[in-house]
Amino acid sequence: MHETVSAVYESESRRVLATLIRLLGDFDVAEEAMSDAFRAALEQWPKEGVPANPRAWLVSTGRFKAIDGLRRQKRFESLDEEGNPAVQIGVLDTTAWADPESVEDDRLRLIFTCCHPALAFDAQIALTLREVCGLTTEEIGRAFLTPAPTLAQRIVRAKGKIRDARIPYQVPEPADLPERLDAVLRVVYLVFNEGYSASSGAALTRHDLSAEAIRLGRLVVELLPSPEAAGLLALMLLHESRREARTSPDGELILLDEQDRSLWNHDLIAEGSRLVREALASRAFGPYTIQAAIATIHAEARDARSTNWADVVGLYDVLLRWEPSPVVELNRAVAVAMRDGPAEGLACVDAILARGDLRDYRLAHAARADFCRRLGRVAEARVAYARALTLTKQDTERRFLERRLAEIGP
Repeated sequence: MHETVSAVYESESRRVLATLIRLLGDFDVAEEAMSDAFRAALEQWPKEGVPANPRAWLVSTGRFKAIDGLRRQKRFESLDEEGNPAVQIGVLDTTAWADPESVEDDRLRLIFTCCHPALAFDAQIALTLREVCGLTTEEIGRAFLTPAPTLAQRIVRAKGKIRDARIPYQVPEPADLPERLDAVLRVVYLVFNEGYSASSGAALTRHDLSAEAIRLGRLVVELLPSPEAAGLLALMLLHESRREARTSPDGELILLDEQDRSLWNHDLIAEGSRLVREALASRAFGPYTIQAAIATIHAEARDARSTNWADVVGLYDVLLRWEPSPVVELNRAVAVAMRDGPAEGLACVDAILARGDLRDYRLAHAARADFCRRLGRVAEARVAYARALTLTKQDTERRFLERRLAEIGP
């Protein structure tokens, strides 16, 4: 039964938490209520059996346990004159709980709450990844290249701001949506990236996270038919189309140029390519659409050699003007190496590292190692592979780098 409860936790805990936040009006109260509900499941389900709708059972149990706790607190503690919204029974919204559509959209409401403009931008992203998606502060820190304690403090401050400012738990009005969209799209994309290429653990991917990001992306497109929202959805679909080909049957990493492209999901490619074309035709697109256009070039090529690398480099040049970033520069360097040879790619990577950018980013050192390997500069390749190994927390990546080290010899 522990395994069953754990499986339900993995699949439903973030939805349960999102609904409890709506019903209870406070992050901390809702988190404690969810913990109480799962403890109750461990006690009751072995005796009574798993309910037909575990999510509804957990929400109902957590809600009633929170009510009991709030009543005890109200009875035994004196309240401030103005009252505390976290301990007022009146915040419980039973009407919304009875609305199935409202329950289904709770995570979208929560992501807009976490991305409220009253919060600092970094706090918006960190809080959403923690509360909506359940990533640990360590995982978020690796996504941000930021120490975990710094992220933890940021999340605590963001929760306090939401509570003190009484930021509403709702989808913004149509007039307010455009200014809120950028933060939401950034969060959705970071969630997808964590699912598409997990920052740590035994598995390369976390399908639950990438699938949830795509679901959220579809909801955003439905809510606000924006070309850039469609571009992000296209980008996620095109990357997701490669999932089955990215690892071998025994779970080992396969790079893009070595993948069996017959395993790619061509339905996702068709949908993503259509969305890219529509977004580009609008002339109102942004950086996600440009990245999706790059992914379309890869998706439409028969193999790595027939890829139009000149167009890929050109699109990265556009992307850099739009959104300067050393990570985008690194991706461009890989494309330059495919177009002009590894020496040109190595020069680009060395320029990035010489500035001090990405010195603790494993993929920068892995790229440098690959270019040196292809140029026959074995000693430099070994140093770069070893550096990448010290930085990776992902088991599949670690095994890949170890194989590369073994292949080039002493």
